[in-house]
Amino acid sequence: MKRESFRSRLGFLLVSAGCAIGIGNVWRFPYVTGKNGGGYFVLFYILCLLIMGVPVLTMELAVGRASHKSAILAYKTLEKPKSKWHIHGWFCLIGCYLLMMYYTTVSGWMVSYFGRFLTGKFYSGMPAEDASAVFGQLLSDPVEMGILAVAIFIVCSFGLQKGLERVSKVMMLALLALILILAVHSLTLSGAAEGMKFYLLPSMDSIRENGLRSLITDAMNQAFFTLSLGIAAMEIFGSYMSDDHTLAGESIRICALDTFVALMAGTIIFPACFSYGVAPDNGPSLLFVTLPQVFVNMAGGRFWGTLFFLFMIFASMSTVLAVFENILAVCMDTFGWSRKKAVLINDLMLMLLSLPCVFGYNIWSDFHPILGKDVLDSEDFLVSNLLLPIGSLVYLLFCVTKWGWGFDKYLAEANKGAGIKLSPKLKPYFQWVLPILIVIILLQGLL
Repeated sequence: MKRESFRSRLGFLLVSAGCAIGIGNVWRFPYVTGKNGGGYFVLFYILCLLIMGVPVLTMELAVGRASHKSAILAYKTLEKPKSKWHIHGWFCLIGCYLLMMYYTTVSGWMVSYFGRFLTGKFYSGMPAEDASAVFGQLLSDPVEMGILAVAIFIVCSFGLQKGLERVSKVMMLALLALILILAVHSLTLSGAAEGMKFYLLPSMDSIRENGLRSLITDAMNQAFFTLSLGIAAMEIFGSYMSDDHTLAGESIRICALDTFVALMAGTIIFPACFSYGVAPDNGPSLLFVTLPQVFVNMAGGRFWGTLFFLFMIFASMSTVLAVFENILAVCMDTFGWSRKKAVLINDLMLMLLSLPCVFGYNIWSDFHPILGKDVLDSEDFLVSNLLLPIGSLVYLLFCVTKWGWGFDKYLAEANKGAGIKLSPKLKPYFQWVLPILIVIILLQGLL
């Protein structure tokens, strides 16, 4: 069966960026930035993205483009005879399933909040305690929590160009338009100047309060995890790429789009928090507990809250669609299934596999499978703290060591086409420094 390809370069960039752009950009990035005092954290984050994220992204894309296969068969195509690198492909598939098991639930939260703002259940002047109580009410209702837009999955059944590429293009362009509108509005609020000063102006106070080591570690983690590297979520898009452009250039463009969304999210949230006296470091509750309190006290807050959670739906669904495409591709390549068969089977599987996360906040609320964490946090721990860093390390070693594909073959693939080319002089950095940095992230996530 002829391998599908992207209809346009813009389609590739928007779909790939959509996979990277998710709730981590709009949820995790602002509260981690707030925790670390802004300023220097943003600078270190961008630096870590360039020295860690871009190189590993080129490697995952290179494996996909050179093989024109999904994860398992990609390794089998490129590895030396009798090698076992392809075993990692199965762990990539497990990682994608695990991510979908809880990411779809979080996407459902976005849909619920969007609906509440749209229909006026969040209203101007709503008491803060009532606004913050909505999230607890949502989590306690397994029926509402179980509502999931099956169309998120079904759209992939129409093929790469007609389904994922077309929908992701519209979704990403709408997402970029929404975030610009929201950011411009936030900059008109009374506390915008103070919020942006905290956000972007480097201050030694943040280092003195939080410590340089903690700040750099958090920046490394955020830069690394924002790109969804290590579970072949990006590799699959490499398999649909042409040889027209270098992978370094395309990786930088993907990272630039991803970073733009994260920075704009901060531009929305920090001025709003400073304008309404809300702490910007409220952790995971910032999105669903703290920000609704801001919107209901803001002029036109119902409108801006509706736009914000519509933007969040686009951000989360772009990742869901991209990861689901990877699952489908593995099933089609490895088992020879048609796309429609792969969609039907995985649709049913994922709806069942998502139930533990849905029930984990209500009827299974006493179930804490890993380190006392609830179901969602346990699933996220397995993906974020284990499968992503370990998977990225495997891709890295496969591309730069003589036991894998090899640095010279990787470099030749990465430098095909027009654009920024990687220098052979980077070999020592890729072979020795980058693995150590990834191991640090892995150990930090386990401590």
